[in-house]
Amino acid sequence: MNFALTDDQIMIRDAAESFLADVSDSAAVRRAMDSETGYDPAVWQRIAGELGWCGVAIAEAHGGLGLGPVELVLIQEQAGRRLLCAPFFTTVCAAATVIAEIGDDAARAHWLPRIASGECRFGMPLYGDVDDWTAQARTLCAAPAGAQWRLDGRARLVADGASADMLLLFAETERGIGLFAVERAQAGVRSRALPTWDRTRRFADIELAQVPAQRLDDAARIGDGLVRAAVLARLYLAAEQLGCAQQCLDLTVDYTATRKQFGRSIASFQAVKHRCAQMMVKIEALRSAVYGAAAGAAAAVDTLPLAMECTMARLLAADTAFFCAQEAIQLHGGVGFTWEYDPQLYFKRAQAAAHWLGGVERLRAELAEALLDDVA
Repeated sequence: MNFALTDDQIMIRDAAESFLADVSDSAAVRRAMDSETGYDPAVWQRIAGELGWCGVAIAEAHGGLGLGPVELVLIQEQAGRRLLCAPFFTTVCAAATVIAEIGDDAARAHWLPRIASGECRFGMPLYGDVDDWTAQARTLCAAPAGAQWRLDGRARLVADGASADMLLLFAETERGIGLFAVERAQAGVRSRALPTWDRTRRFADIELAQVPAQRLDDAARIGDGLVRAAVLARLYLAAEQLGCAQQCLDLTVDYTATRKQFGRSIASFQAVKHRCAQMMVKIEALRSAVYGAAAGAAAAVDTLPLAMECTMARLLAADTAFFCAQEAIQLHGGVGFTWEYDPQLYFKRAQAAAHWLGGVERLRAELAEALLDDVA
């Protein structure tokens, strides 16, 4: 398989790098963290309208650009590098993927164009994997009410749940799990913003009381589609963590080049060089894993091998992001953990993201089980 990027893909990556360096620098991230919504609406409008990122992986028939996972991975890498504060991951990488893989024709025709245009922002749970999404459905009860459905119950740890236009939730019906879209600002929906370790991504608990909802899933697609949507979301999260790790290395190299001890920059010390080199080796290994999994997703490989590739990339990303973030703090010395410097922001992201879309220990067990079944 050829992992080389095309000219168009390189242009997308470079444009994302340039744009986010301008609108999502350290000062902008900190302003967004302190804002009411957690992001800058003007930046979101530029992302959706000027750049068209919301429609990158959405089919042209549904108003998107008709590109695919590789292009979205390249954008996600730069978003992670700059800790982009925006509902991009939840709406584009998670919700749009779930709707595309599970939704019926009517749901895809209605919601995907609205996501592609940036008109609609979604919130949805990111706290677990497929089993957790299914378990969450048991905390929400869905009952038919004429042409619509009504939801009762509670949804935990919904990303962007306090600011999104719509909520994408799994709920239990008489015939099994279903996927539902709920307008957040309607009567009967109560959202409670949660204090979080990583303030660059907001979460909320949602309570629903007889709330009207639209059912989106196609019963014939929900089995395989749910697994495929989850592994693609893991891939996009791995790409984000790749960007975080890369920025930790870049920040460290810049700092050690200017920090002096004994009359010379500490970047010239062999021990510092070795630690930076180890960060780079881990990052390049992760980049190969992420790009390889994205190429497989673009080639529409079967769900089981794709799940193994994306799970492997996700596990490697969690380890690499944590390693590089802690090394960045250590190599920044006494200022590494202080609020004024950025490594602590990346460390918090690495710690928090390790629990999204499946905890590391569970994913390791899942991957080991798949490998053993394949050998057997």
